[in-house]
Amino acid sequence: MNRITLELGKRGGKPCIRDLRITVYDVLSQLSEGATQEEILGDFPELEPEDILAVLSYAADREHKI
Repeated sequence: MNRITLELGKRGGKPCIRDLRITVYDVLSQLSEGATQEEILGDFPELEPEDILAVLSYAADREHKI
């Protein structure tokens, strides 16, 4: 989970990946539209495969807490 960061002034305080300006939502929305991991990594070359797993883990953890 240390790949997901929160900064009040960045992207409206939304959870981002590794202090980048790519949000958890950015990746989740692409996954929900059927994008593959390879396509997402192509769209966001700064990401690593572990970042996508961290996004899924973050989302699952949030859902579990609700």
